[in-house]
Formats: sequence, C-alpha cells, structure tokens
Amino acid sequence: MPLYEHVYLARQDISPQQVEALTGQFKNVVTSLGGTVGKTEYWGVKSLAYRIKKNRKAHFTLLNIDAPPAAIAELERQQSINEDILRVLTLRVEELEEGPSAQLRKRDDDDRGERRGGPGAPRGDRRPRREEGRAEGDAE
Repeated sequence: MPLYEHVYLARQDISPQQVEALTGQFKNVVTSLGGTVGKTEYWGVKSLAYRIKKNRKAHFTLLNIDAPPAAIAELERQQSINEDILRVLTLRVEELEEGPSAQLRKRDDDDRGERRGGPGAPRGDRRPRREEGRAEGDAE
C-alpha cells in the first residue's frame, strides 16, 4: 500500500484534548478502510504565516499513514466537513521517516547555544567600514 505523511491544522480555540479526539476519529476512518496509522505527532499551537478563516494560530498534527488511496480520500472528505479543521496536506512518500519529525527535532536544535558569526566575531576578509562624513575620494 502507498505511504503518506498527513498534516492537519485545527482551530486555535479548541483544547489539546479535543485535538486528540479528532486524531482518534481520523485514525478510526483510516483503519476502518484497511489502512494503518504508524506515527502520530502533536506539534502544538503554532503561528500561521497568514490568517486562515480568521485564525492566526493553529494546532498542528502529523500522521504517518499506510493506506489505500480510497482511505485517504475519505479522510480528507471527513476533514473538509469538520469546522474545526482549517487546512489539510497529504503527501505520498517513498518511505516513512523513523524517529521524531523535523518539527520535533527543531525544538532540540534551538538549544544549541551561541551562533557563529554573532556580535564580536571576526569579520574575515571584508573591507573596513567607511567613516561617517568622509567621501571615498577625500584625502586624509
């Protein structure tokens, strides 16, 4: 069966418990049509790049699915009916990613400490700054 990564965005004003209930409901849809849900990740409430149906934030959830295309079509149909779901994205992939997704790894990477090239780092081969008030052609 084909493999899919499925992400859905739920409205910000519902609780995380309601998001878990939605996820359980969507898992049941997939399993009832002969598929399996391998991994489920709740990414939390994140800011959106632009408003979607008057919402500035949303609950993000990832599902790794191994199911026939008919199960995915029914899942997306159920989500389009639900008023709590803002957006859905389903991608067919060659293989499902093991371990935490890039979104969850990103949280761990944020604790990496001071960045290279921050303030006070050597400037390298850059030309020196021009002093204020002096034109390039002025003699000293």
